[in-house]
Amino acid sequence: MTDNLIGASLQTPELPPHDKPVTQANWIPVVLIAIALLFLALILYIPAINVFYQAFHNGFGPFLHNLAEPNFQHAARMTVALAAIAVPLNTIFGLCAAWALANKRFRGRTLLLSIIDLPFAISPVVAGLMIMLLYGRQGWFGEWLIENNIKIVFAFPAMMLATAFVSLPFVAREVIPVLEEEGVDQEEAAYTLGATPWQTFWRITVPNIRWGLLYGVLLTNARAMGEFGAVSVVSGNVAGQTQSLPLFVEEAYKNYDTEAAYSAAVLLALLAVVTLVLKEILERRTGGHLKKTH
Repeated sequence: MTDNLIGASLQTPELPPHDKPVTQANWIPVVLIAIALLFLALILYIPAINVFYQAFHNGFGPFLHNLAEPNFQHAARMTVALAAIAVPLNTIFGLCAAWALANKRFRGRTLLLSIIDLPFAISPVVAGLMIMLLYGRQGWFGEWLIENNIKIVFAFPAMMLATAFVSLPFVAREVIPVLEEEGVDQEEAAYTLGATPWQTFWRITVPNIRWGLLYGVLLTNARAMGEFGAVSVVSGNVAGQTQSLPLFVEEAYKNYDTEAAYSAAVLLALLAVVTLVLKEILERRTGGHLKKTH
């Protein structure tokens, strides 16, 4: 009897079914990771590697020669000019809109937020068509523009409007959460101490939102330089006149000038890489800044 009791006490009690370690589903995360990597390889890694290979497989000489072509240089200058105008305009608009939406509660606030997000929902081609319907020869303002010898469509102004439209929301959408996080206590304290609205804006508001603002400006610049759909509709895509770098890539590839197309694509890809690096840096700085504010 004693031996039986001792033997029973030494036996490990059997775990209930729900307490048993589950090992049969360990292959599921591996399969999911493999599917994700395969998907990224097919749509991102392999195409990106191919772009760089096609641009440099004959050496750096042809690449540098393509960069010296007049049409390429004009397209690069056009792209920089579009970003140089669209980014400051959207920065000013984004700051004003973010300040109003974050600090004020008024009728129509939700509608204004929806309007700011409109470029996210509308196809860039549709955005270009909207500009054509407004400023084209048969558009609402077309007759008046023709009478006053003002050319908007198939010229730089329409390209700038299209670029500004598609890159409109980024600054506002990055700054609004930062302003809501910071609140208005510091600004009200500055007003109490006699600071003017302008002094409060530059010494209190801007330092508090600087990382979110830089993040929004970075995304706006990347979107402006890489825009294709809306600009292609309103520009006419005339080489050496109304052609940005994305349009140059398409035109060169269609004309079987693949080396020039891939050379321009490399520059756009490098812009994307720089944007991602700076984006990661700013995200870390923004996260650290928000932790300090708490």
